[in-house]
Amino acid sequence: MKIMTCPINGPRAISEFSYGGPVTPMPDPTAADDATWGDYLYSRDSVPGIQQEWWCHLPSTTWFIAERDTQRDIVLATYLYGHGEAEA
Repeated sequence: MKIMTCPINGPRAISEFSYGGPVTPMPDPTAADDATWGDYLYSRDSVPGIQQEWWCHLPSTTWFIAERDTQRDIVLATYLYGHGEAEA
C-alpha cells in the first residue's frame, strides 16, 4: 500500500488523498486577460522529475504541498503552504 504523510494527520493510505494540480504562481486577477487565465488553469508541462503539487487529505480537508518525484513515483516531502519543507 502506498503511503503519503499528511502534515497534520501523519502517514495515511494514498486513497485518502486527492491531487489538486501543480503549484504555479497565480496571475494578477486585476490585470490578467482570458488567455492568461486559461493558460494558468489548463496548461500543464508534465515533465518527469521533482514537482511541487497541491494535495488534499480528504477526511480532514487539509490542503498541503507535496514535493514528488514523478519519474520515480515517490513523495520526497509534504508541508503546509508557507511552512517550508517537512517530512516525506
